[in-house]
Amino acid sequence: MARKGKVVIDRELCKGCCLCVRACPVKVLEKETTPNSQGSYPSIPARPENCVACGNCYQVCPDVCIEVYELEAS
Repeated sequence: MARKGKVVIDRELCKGCCLCVRACPVKVLEKETTPNSQGSYPSIPARPENCVACGNCYQVCPDVCIEVYELEAS
C-alpha cells in the first residue's frame, strides 16, 4: 500500500522560492496566486491527495516553513 501524507506550509513564512515545488516527485505543490502579507507568493498543497510523505519539500525549504506528516493507513 502506498504511503499517504499531509503537507502543511506556513504561508506567512514562505518567501515563494518554489524549491519545494520542484522537489516534489508527485506534483502536490504549486505557487499560490494570492500574495502573503510580505508580498510573496507562497507555495500551497494544491493536490494534497497525491502526497506520499517523502519529505523532499521539507528538506529543501530554506525558510523551515514546511511540515510533513505521514498519515495512518485506512
